[in-house]
Amino acid sequence: MAFRLAAACLALGIFLFDTLSPLEGAVAVLYVLVVLLAAGTDRRGDILVAAAASLLLTIAAYVDTHGLKQAGAPTLRALVSLAATTIATLLALKNQAATATLAAQAQLLNLSHDMIFVRDPFGHITFWNRAAEETYGWSAAEATGRIADELLEPRYALPRDEVDRVLRETGRWDGTLEHRNKAGGWITVESRWALQHDAQGRVVGVFETNTDVTERKAAHAALVHSERRYRRMFDASRIGVVQEDWSAVRTELAALGLAHAASLSNYMASHPEWSARIRRLTKIVDVNPAFLAMIGAGSSSHFHETVDDVLSETDPTFGPALAAFARGDSFHEGETEIVRTDGRRVPVIFAITFPTADDGDGNVLVFVVDITERRQAQDAVLQAQAELAHAARVATLGELTASIAHEVNQPLMAVVTNGEAALRWLRRDKPDLQEVDSAVGRVVSEGRRASEIVKRIRAFLTKTPTRSNALDVATLIEEAAQLVQRELARAEVELRIDVETDLPPVIGDRIQLQQVLVNLIVNAGQAMAEHYGLRLLTITAGQTPGQVAGQPSGACVEIALHDTGPGISPQNLERLFDPFFTTKPDGMGMGLAICRTTAEAHGGKLSVESPPGGGATFRVTFPVPHHGAPA
Repeated sequence: MAFRLAAACLALGIFLFDTLSPLEGAVAVLYVLVVLLAAGTDRRGDILVAAAASLLLTIAAYVDTHGLKQAGAPTLRALVSLAATTIATLLALKNQAATATLAAQAQLLNLSHDMIFVRDPFGHITFWNRAAEETYGWSAAEATGRIADELLEPRYALPRDEVDRVLRETGRWDGTLEHRNKAGGWITVESRWALQHDAQGRVVGVFETNTDVTERKAAHAALVHSERRYRRMFDASRIGVVQEDWSAVRTELAALGLAHAASLSNYMASHPEWSARIRRLTKIVDVNPAFLAMIGAGSSSHFHETVDDVLSETDPTFGPALAAFARGDSFHEGETEIVRTDGRRVPVIFAITFPTADDGDGNVLVFVVDITERRQAQDAVLQAQAELAHAARVATLGELTASIAHEVNQPLMAVVTNGEAALRWLRRDKPDLQEVDSAVGRVVSEGRRASEIVKRIRAFLTKTPTRSNALDVATLIEEAAQLVQRELARAEVELRIDVETDLPPVIGDRIQLQQVLVNLIVNAGQAMAEHYGLRLLTITAGQTPGQVAGQPSGACVEIALHDTGPGISPQNLERLFDPFFTTKPDGMGMGLAICRTTAEAHGGKLSVESPPGGGATFRVTFPVPHHGAPA
């Protein structure tokens, strides 16, 4: 508004001076100033109005002063004034257009998210966009006129002379550098420089565009750090780690329509050769040194390429792992054996982690632990338990010496008696061969009976490896009772056995389970030996639902031994199965501990009940084998 008013006042003053002044001169040329004042409004219309008014006032003043017919110098001065006003108008319009174009370009530069500034050949900042203001912290007014290197203190990866050389020779330079912001912090930027030239090709400035990559650099550094840390963990871990690619497995499952575990299991059952093919599709991408040592390979370059090269032909674990993969499980574990490069097998436990859908199927990780030492330790423990159990059986038979002697003496005395009778029948004047035959038959029968007794005792004492077989429960109880029947008779204990018919067999080692029953029967007899009143030991066996070793089972076989003795005190009941705990003056305290360990090793359990005044009841429970179990 001020420019308009000033232009109008100036135009009026020039008109009055041109009209009223007696001076002869090109006063109308001053209308150029009117046009320039109007251009200050940056409005095209104002320039055109000022120009038109100036031209009309020039003509009006000329006509008023000189008329229309006069020619010569005044006319020439008027034409010069008109030309000057017209030229000034055109230049003002052109300058306004150029200014508008520059303003539009500057607006575009302000819309950019990159920091953009221009510096002259001496390094002074001549333009500073809005993104530069926001990122660096200096406003355009604060930055303009400052030397860029002094303001931003750039740090270059290359020497600055090298950067300038590349810029001069190619007209461009790009690279990564650091700038300091107003707050004193450092910003990492990807910088791009371009030389600006005028119409004569002279360098007039440097156009610089910077992209803030501080967060990207930090993220990349964190990623590199994470990758290095993962690699250190991968390489330094004592657990074998295998990275596998299951992408081809996924493709194969989709092609066959086996996306569900149920359909997959059915297909694998009807196509056993297909599992081996899938194992060959499971690629091994990487392994760590611990796994290389586990399979005896010198380096990963000499290592196998697929899972099929690692697993044995009879491995049963790949199918369940494949089903877990098809179900979308994130985790699967198991126990198997892997094949070393020299052909030997290594027992291992493994855990497979399947990645999420975002990570793809090329990053399946398998963690493998060599359990050779653990397996050897388990074997040593089992061997020690077998030795201890054998010692316990020897000690048990030591307690049953009198019963054993009586068991053996009975058939031997019968042999002697029948032999003497046979001799008497033969020494008669007329031998009675029929009686001799009967007596000799009884000798043979009693001899076999003695042999069976000795055989049972020897079997009970033997140190043979554990053998699992299907055992008839009634026979197992009967054989144990025969070993201790004399001991029970000496203690005046009545034995009753009640076994359900058609009981399913139990799976286990006959000698070990026999030892459990003998130990429990002997303990019951000794408990009732000093007891006044009814001395009755009842052994029952039947099928019952329940749980064994904490695992649900459809049915169990339970053998219960109930005595009418004094029972077990509550304070002793809690410690009854602890090793070396005994209430006997000369006891070792290992019998019941061995019995419980043996029962649990067979998948069963041993428990005791002793209500006040009701004697004690020991229950041995074994799982019923499923269909298809060895018989």
